[in-house]
Amino acid sequence: MDTQRPDLQSLFFRPNARINGTIGDDTLAAFLDQRARVLEENQDLVLELSTFGGDADVARRIALEVRAFQEHGGRNVWCVGKTLVYSAGITILAAFPRQARFLTSDTVLLIHERQIQRDIGLEGPARAMMQIVRELLAELETACRLEREGFEELAAGSKTTADALMQRAKDDGYLTAAQALEMGLIEKVL
Repeated sequence: MDTQRPDLQSLFFRPNARINGTIGDDTLAAFLDQRARVLEENQDLVLELSTFGGDADVARRIALEVRAFQEHGGRNVWCVGKTLVYSAGITILAAFPRQARFLTSDTVLLIHERQIQRDIGLEGPARAMMQIVRELLAELETACRLEREGFEELAAGSKTTADALMQRAKDDGYLTAAQALEMGLIEKVL
């Protein structure tokens, strides 16, 4: 990535893509439309991000698109987190290289363990119940692997480790912009 970053005015006031609100299927569709316009106009991607979180797998898809934009689109990517970047928003933020991550001074990050809610009823033949349990275990193992990969991506190039982030996620996952800067998770507080 060319490290010539946009000026403060462009980062703060002229993003060409925005994710504001809960992350879901509509967020993905809107982001893909914005990304297509940015590509057509041969611009770098400057994303404004402010979210309470939402669907973790939709966030993973958006993160994939950010990485593909940079790797295969030949353009730079920049992200400015504003006010709050919680939960699934962290997955999106992590897709940007550390030197392309910025936060406003009032921003709070929430890093937590991947959440799963599942009710299971076990009633019937034992073998059938064992298959249900095996499938649930596979889902949980996949969730743990994805969580680890996300923490590794967020920690890349910083002063902290994925293990430290995982511990923080278990204890108190809230970080101020100043703390994120001190940990080297972002380039600058705007």
